[in-house]
Amino acid sequence: MKIGKIKKKHLFILLLVIIFGLAIYPSQEPGPIRYIDRQTGELKTEKVAGEKWLVWLYNNPVGEATLATLVKRKFVSSLYGRMMDKPSSAEKIQPFVKEYRIDLSIAEKQEFNSFNDFFTRKLKNNARPVDKDSNVVVSPADGKLMAWSDVSDADFLIKGYRFDVYSFLHDSILATRYKDGSLIIIRLAPNDYHRFHFPVSGTVLPVTKIDGNYYSVNPIALREMADIFLLNKREYTVITNDRFGKVVMAEVGATMVGSIIQTYVGNTVAKGEEKGYFKFGGSTVVLLFEPDKILIDNDLLANTQKGLETYVLMGERICVAVE
Repeated sequence: MKIGKIKKKHLFILLLVIIFGLAIYPSQEPGPIRYIDRQTGELKTEKVAGEKWLVWLYNNPVGEATLATLVKRKFVSSLYGRMMDKPSSAEKIQPFVKEYRIDLSIAEKQEFNSFNDFFTRKLKNNARPVDKDSNVVVSPADGKLMAWSDVSDADFLIKGYRFDVYSFLHDSILATRYKDGSLIIIRLAPNDYHRFHFPVSGTVLPVTKIDGNYYSVNPIALREMADIFLLNKREYTVITNDRFGKVVMAEVGATMVGSIIQTYVGNTVAKGEEKGYFKFGGSTVVLLFEPDKILIDNDLLANTQKGLETYVLMGERICVAVE
């Protein structure tokens, strides 16, 4: 039997399990996902793409079994990613744009060949101004941010869980630099701009790739599995900067993320320069800083302490160098 037929068979079985599971086991609804819009200061409630699906996977016994056996695996996300590359997927664009009120006027183009072509769209040059101050670190992406001055105190959505920098980097020597350093996480929802950029200028080492699963990075999932960042596929680069030391920038895959694509070339990069993009799905960028190198902006720390993410835009200031 050909591999393609096997994958289609698995997908068909998955759909049958989902339908049966939804009918037999109603899921317990989690609380709403609230965040602060940094531009307006408003407290908002996130409209989650595929919310019922996520709730079922992470709050339902049949869903959890499906997640463990099929959904977390690469072939499911890869198969869906390839579907989003097909010309027929373009019919999903306008309903998606309308439902999530996406502003396409800031995109370089408004017509797309597939859903992934739309999903990985570039923005016009002036759409995301980059803070050029050499003492400033900028957000590498549009997304919802949480920040901790000391990674050893990074208390996630489940109280008592700590971010394990050694497991995350799979490099004990490198991880030692960050065990008491600062941690910033930017979560990209499916309706966000999905290209990521360098937060500081400097020289870079080759990308390190770590194989893993494809769990969702949405808070609905993190409330049930706080160690998702240590389980998912990820890639990271070390950026060396005179003011900020060695900065780790990592991209973490998630459910239905077709691929993490690195687009930069060479070993010298500029702040705000494109580093790469995610194909379809929600995803995350993680930044690690050595101790005593940065001061994270107070509003970001305060919101995190309240258990709230802060919506930020690529290019805006998120922290400064320690003088």
